[in-house]
Amino acid sequence: MADLSKALSAASAAVNTEISALSNFAKNLEANLKPALEIILETEGHVVVTGLGKSGLVGAKISATLASTGTPSFFLHSGDALHGDSGSLTPGDVLIAISNSGESAEVCAIAKMAKSWGNKTIAITKNTNSTLAKSCDAVIEIAFENEADPLNLAPTTSTTLTIAAGDAIASALMAHRGFTAQDFGKRHPGGALGQATNK
Repeated sequence: MADLSKALSAASAAVNTEISALSNFAKNLEANLKPALEIILETEGHVVVTGLGKSGLVGAKISATLASTGTPSFFLHSGDALHGDSGSLTPGDVLIAISNSGESAEVCAIAKMAKSWGNKTIAITKNTNSTLAKSCDAVIEIAFENEADPLNLAPTTSTTLTIAAGDAIASALMAHRGFTAQDFGKRHPGGALGQATNK
């Protein structure tokens, strides 16, 4: 049987790195989220989430969570947006642009484009001095010391914090709007969740 001590040590370190980052993120959560929440609550359109790579995959999850909890939302791939899909943005929409570095060219470009059209924009990034952060109306900072993988390279801590930010936004909006289990059930007519909430 293989010796997994090194592997398990790395696994433990990864989880503890992310726990520490989440704990630090929670300390300033109110000030970090409030400007973004105010923008979202004022919007009359969709919350459009955009990103690339792992940030894009996380963005799609955030959008899906919002849509299922009472906030109309869809995901817009930043690369596709620059090749015509930006036409899906309407004047009442707000854009959440995700880039860990805040320098992803396509993400910065679509955020700049949306703002020039009059859409409110929110950045999720670790760098509040980045191009993306400076161009947006509000910034949710996902500051952290290290990614969780042994090389400190793979999107791990950053994606965990981004998911947490999205979950926090969805939870805040649900509470503010009085979103109920019955409301949830209406959006989940199939599957175990639907059965549990539609009894």
